[in-house]
Amino acid sequence: MIRICIVEDQTLVRQGLRSMLALAGDMTVVAEAENGEQALVTVPDACPDVLLLDYRMPRLDGLGVLRALAERAQAHGTPLVPTLILTTFDDDELLLSAVQLGAKGYLLKDVDLPVLLQAIRTVAGGGAGCSPP
Repeated sequence: MIRICIVEDQTLVRQGLRSMLALAGDMTVVAEAENGEQALVTVPDACPDVLLLDYRMPRLDGLGVLRALAERAQAHGTPLVPTLILTTFDDDELLLSAVQLGAKGYLLKDVDLPVLLQAIRTVAGGGAGCSPP
């Protein structure tokens, strides 16, 4: 079972992701956070296999969350949780920044369910390079 943490500030999007992921028999949402600061507490406590991380959020954006989690992981000698950035922006600079911080890739929020599920499975299995086609 792939354990997923969703960090997304929009309640409807977060609930929609949770509902869609429930359709996959091999995934479960173990935690959620609605802003970047909350994510810094929630993600380490949940120990997810994959982090779905919104790029634009209040209090701390996705890159800030990723940076803080990467620093914490490095300080503890543990790997960064495999992370997919979720965004509405097709932005090469964002992708480069996210990958430099340790993200495995990013997805536009308008992807369909099979693409999302495949990206999660790929990242959970150690793969990388998930990005918009």
